[in-house]
Amino acid sequence: MKIGIANDHSAVDMKKEVVAYLESQGHEVINYGTDSYESTDYPVWGEKVANAVANGEVERGVAICGTGLGISLAANKVNGIRACVCSEPYTAKYSRLHNNCNVICFGARVIGIELAKMILDEFMNTEFEGGRHERRVALITDIERRNSGKAE
Repeated sequence: MKIGIANDHSAVDMKKEVVAYLESQGHEVINYGTDSYESTDYPVWGEKVANAVANGEVERGVAICGTGLGISLAANKVNGIRACVCSEPYTAKYSRLHNNCNVICFGARVIGIELAKMILDEFMNTEFEGGRHERRVALITDIERRNSGKAE
């Protein structure tokens, strides 16, 4: 699978380990994040990886900042993106199974690399179940369409 990854300054080291892990699993990983430890703005990187997923450059995205929350908020502003913050594997599995999420987010200051690997395994190896969940994902997409282009 072709996977995009993005991060801010707080997650440079975790990103490197995640990239190595995903590549060892046979995935191709495209870096949309920073490699600098100098303070940077997570919304820039969340948008980059989300655009790559939305435009079909990559199949799924991984976004990492200090908590995972800020970068997920930015990613979720891109049409067609369903980004989920996960700190454990169960939510990662169900983010795919029931919500067809296409970007997984977590915090380098919240979880360690071994837990990140478990989260990634569930996210990458779980397919969308469809069925009754298709209607619910369609409802989310309808909300997105109705609110596209409206600024507060």
